Amino acid sequence: MEKIEEQFANLHIVKCSLGTKEPTYLLGIDTSKTVQAGKENLVAVLCSNGSIRIYDKERLNVLREFSGYPGLLNGVRFANSCDSVYSACTDGTVKCWDARVAREKPVQLFKGYPSNIFISFDINCNDHIICAGTEKVDDDALLVFWDARMSSQNLSTTKDPLGAYSETHSDDVTQVRFHPSNPNMVVSGSSDGLVNVFDINIDNEEDALVTTCNSISSVSCIGWSGKSYKQIYCMTHDEGFYWWDLNHLDTDEPVTRLNIQDVREVVNMKEDALDYLIGGLYHEKTDTLHVIGGTNKGRIHLMNCSMSGLTHVTSLQGGHAATVRSFCWNVQDDSLLTGGEDAQLLLWKPGAIEKTFTKKESMKIASSVHQRVRVHSNDSYKRRKKQ
Repeated sequence: MEKIEEQFANLHIVKCSLGTKEPTYLLGIDTSKTVQAGKENLVAVLCSNGSIRIYDKERLNVLREFSGYPGLLNGVRFANSCDSVYSACTDGTVKCWDARVAREKPVQLFKGYPSNIFISFDINCNDHIICAGTEKVDDDALLVFWDARMSSQNLSTTKDPLGAYSETHSDDVTQVRFHPSNPNMVVSGSSDGLVNVFDINIDNEEDALVTTCNSISSVSCIGWSGKSYKQIYCMTHDEGFYWWDLNHLDTDEPVTRLNIQDVREVVNMKEDALDYLIGGLYHEKTDTLHVIGGTNKGRIHLMNCSMSGLTHVTSLQGGHAATVRSFCWNVQDDSLLTGGEDAQLLLWKPGAIEKTFTKKESMKIASSVHQRVRVHSNDSYKRRKKQ
């Protein structure tokens, strides 16, 4: 079996997205989980203007665009069983669109509680439950839950919450990630540095809290890894990396596998630089965890993760001209999508003949965008409503 580092090193650019009328940073990427004969594969991209663009994956042309106006959208996620695309919004809702239909109005709207400003969310693996995290308002930072299912008895397009967790975070909930195969397990990360694991099948918040890990810094990215996905990794806004093993919760073994306060200071990049972390990549077939980082000039670095630390393996270059903010790895065809502050969406494939194109320079974006985009975060972090 070819290792992911070999696959990564063999990647070449096969397609670059065409320019749009309003160039934006590309902050998040997800791809449709459904493959239908005769229909294009879809890519959803979160943009720094607070909208979501839907692309045809092979041609990388924009098919349609969805807006949360007057709110700003945060995060982007396809459903697991259909081409519904979701995003959380600062107007206090989670919105759902049919990605194959150019319809401005969401097909479903999940309403929060008064004063909720949603900045993170996820949908569980069976598409039954949505969970969204809020900015801290007064003393409240919530995880809010909804039933995402449509029923023949209730055809309403607007849904109220099932309930909320309010006691376990003391600051903005910046990340929410459901377990890849257990629909009841969810992990949340916050500006308070806490990473909380919940079993939502248990009735009350206190009993549902399985464990709390502490990154000691504002959380920018979390994910699941390991066999049966019993491990959690975390990245922070000051480029820290943490890795915990939930298998050791009831043993004498340490839960912490790795604790690095600033990856930039410890990873040997030889002659190159590491300016920021983008996200994590767990390869199920080889049971290996990798960390993706980059440089301010657009180079992308792949690092191997082990209990002894992070090791630089290989890099991609020649694509982006500025900070890379997002990526999405496809395990079916080993392709990679990347998006950055140069407004480019790139498709990389292994062993392909590299296409030549004019490399765009770093964009200059209006100051209002800088105010609501956290540098080096692969999700829109702490973005405020327009004044």
